[in-house]
Amino acid sequence: MVLLEELLRCQLKEWYHLFQPHTIPTLFLPLPASFLSYLQGLSLSLSPDGSHSPSPAPFLLPTSASNSAFHKFPAHSTVPDPDSNFHSDSDSDSDSASEVKAPSFPELESEVEKSISALGGRVVPKLNWSAPKDATWMSPFGSLKCESFSEICLLLHSSDCIIHDLTEALPSSQDYANQKQNEDEFQFFLALRKWVPDIRPEYEFRCFVHDKKLVGISQREVTAFYPSLMTQKNQIVDSIVDFFNRIVKPVFGSRDYTFDVYLTQKRKKVILVDFNPWGCFTLPLLFEWEELEQDREEVELRLVESSFAVRPGMKTAVPYDYLDTSEGSGWDEFFRKAELEIRRQIETGED
Repeated sequence: MVLLEELLRCQLKEWYHLFQPHTIPTLFLPLPASFLSYLQGLSLSLSPDGSHSPSPAPFLLPTSASNSAFHKFPAHSTVPDPDSNFHSDSDSDSDSASEVKAPSFPELESEVEKSISALGGRVVPKLNWSAPKDATWMSPFGSLKCESFSEICLLLHSSDCIIHDLTEALPSSQDYANQKQNEDEFQFFLALRKWVPDIRPEYEFRCFVHDKKLVGISQREVTAFYPSLMTQKNQIVDSIVDFFNRIVKPVFGSRDYTFDVYLTQKRKKVILVDFNPWGCFTLPLLFEWEELEQDREEVELRLVESSFAVRPGMKTAVPYDYLDTSEGSGWDEFFRKAELEIRRQIETGED
């Protein structure tokens, strides 16, 4: 298991300033407790003693202060009881549903919109460790690209990776019980990374460092076979090894960790994407952790070398709340945005 200090060192905000010239431009916003509760599907209700206590809440996108196209949601929504039977039109609203007011985060929304604008109008959201990569099925773009606060909320709220950051990341460290921080005082951040449109998944790699030695490099996108990589093995290894020895190894403090990189197609320039702890919740991809911990003389590169060696991706479930397609629901807004995107592509002649 990973040590707490190693886990904390892998937070994007902790390492970003050390490698800023070599990574993607990013802005950070502290997240208030009310928004963290919202991401966990909770609402903060006022207890009789005056304190705020979390209680389960249905999914609603926040009401917006900006009134942009994807932000026009009603301030309340009818939420059906999942345990109730279907009701006829003659049934009363009080028997079939309840009205719940949507949350609002005007200050955070304002800061997010300013940050999106500063980063060119399109961003990738992330918390301290994880991006909502398991929720791209919610995006009409089919990616992590977001252009508004509402789109960010949609991805974050529907991601198990984000829930892991909020509830399981810290306790996953082996010395968490001995050095337990007050989780109410731990600061979660929203990291907004500039969207890079021309990144090709075959040039993303995960690099494994054991005892401060680079021991392995794995193709990150293991659900596809890319024949073009077969003739570039030496160049890939040379570029990453040089980057590790010059940039990463002298600065990053852990002995065992992984880091993700992207290689530009033409010059094979290395762009640092992320750090992850060794083992723990980090995927070893085309390796096994046990073999990575064995003594190695050279750095080993592993690629998906045929269509038969492809490894299927992780399956993600659709949360119950998104099954509601009524006006103002998450799916309703999703379908409307998707339709607009399809029309735009048809009008502009995009494939």
